[in-house]
Amino acid sequence: MLLRAHTTAHQVELISMGLDNFLVIGDVYRRDEIDSTHYPVFHQVDGVRLCTADEVFQNVKGSGKLNIFEHRGVEGTDKQGCHTLEAVKVMEYDLKRVLVSLAQALFGQSVKYRWVDEYFPFTHPSWELEVFFNGKWIEVLGCGIIRQEILQRAGISDRIGWAFGLGLERLAMCLYSIPDIRLFWSLDSGFLNQFITDDPHKKITYKPVSIYPQCSNDISFWLPQDSAYCSNDFYDLVRDIGGDTVEQIQLVDEFVHPKTKKVSHCYRIIYRHMERVLTQDEVNDIHKKIEKASKDLLHVVIR
Repeated sequence: MLLRAHTTAHQVELISMGLDNFLVIGDVYRRDEIDSTHYPVFHQVDGVRLCTADEVFQNVKGSGKLNIFEHRGVEGTDKQGCHTLEAVKVMEYDLKRVLVSLAQALFGQSVKYRWVDEYFPFTHPSWELEVFFNGKWIEVLGCGIIRQEILQRAGISDRIGWAFGLGLERLAMCLYSIPDIRLFWSLDSGFLNQFITDDPHKKITYKPVSIYPQCSNDISFWLPQDSAYCSNDFYDLVRDIGGDTVEQIQLVDEFVHPKTKKVSHCYRIIYRHMERVLTQDEVNDIHKKIEKASKDLLHVVIR
């Protein structure tokens, strides 16, 4: 079974089914470090809009001779080689108008915003939308003009499209002042009941249910010399064993032995349960299991 890393993976399938305007919402999975803003599963929204030449230029006077494609065009920073600049600029205007309206609906009509040029593999040109919120600029979403090769793989040869994507948890953390992304997976009624309302526009600010102390243990080991090692494999192993009791994993030291040239890593694992106090004995028991699994599966030598 292959877990999707982004909902963009469904674009070709849905476009092939004949859809030209749609949203895709779903859970996605990524290998990542564990901390208050990163979690291996979160929810993403993708939006897509496709337009024919008539739809692109319907509000442009004297557009009878305008086309969305050109032959032997050259790709630059402002367009793909197959698109006309006129079509891209109209689509860019439509895309940004829609997404600014979305940001204003979420953060208020007077919110300050800015566009930042960006690179994404599925769109070109591409941008990030940032808003000024709580005294700092934050990224809200990424977007751009869909790569025409994607549309061609879906059997579309007469349209141009735009797309955007955003992460729901990160957005909700900003809007509701939620400090830890793992809270979205809590079954604690003290957390969940704060968001029960009949008014979707009601302003809700998260109130911490309880705060428990952290427990931290370090683990140091020599990396294997006869096989490959990747820190993400260690993060996965810790997550598999410690589950939600692991709050953070930090690489705090890297040492190369001057004579043997062996490499040593030291990680600090911070444990904290979301619903109760962890005892040091509980933490030590989990930590010993992590040490044993690291030796057996990653072939490291515990120091």
